[in-house]
Amino acid sequence: MTSPIPAPRGMYFEEFEVGQKMVSPGRTITESDVVGFAGLSGDFNQIHTDAEYSKQTPFGARVAHGLLGLSIASGLALRTGVLEGTVIAFREINDWKFVKPVFLGDTIHVEMEITATKALRRVGGGSVVIVMNVKNQNDETVMKGTWTTLVMSKP
Repeated sequence: MTSPIPAPRGMYFEEFEVGQKMVSPGRTITESDVVGFAGLSGDFNQIHTDAEYSKQTPFGARVAHGLLGLSIASGLALRTGVLEGTVIAFREINDWKFVKPVFLGDTIHVEMEITATKALRRVGGGSVVIVMNVKNQNDETVMKGTWTTLVMSKP
């Protein structure tokens, strides 16, 4: 017996408009996040894993992996619900900049703005270009860039 596929909650390609904005919920970066990501990625750089070493760096404390922040930003974008069940693929990171460090204990969220859409009938939807601005609890941009996703059309 197969399980029924739930109906998509997300927006279809035709519902996206240039200029549309959304904001994700926040998420606090934890010790467990950093240790787990170090194990998964194999990146045990001391700036992430050694509190005493990190005190001597320009940051003065341990920082989360940049790619961990990027990964969490991706999850936060999905938590807005707009892509849930309607995204076909994460197509590309058009550009990305790590602006400021993300420290353990920081709470980040993502501010998203749709800047372009293009119908792609051959994939059954279209591409949606999203400007991503990841901010910390002090409303400071910690990373930013532009992503392209493929989103399905209305059935």
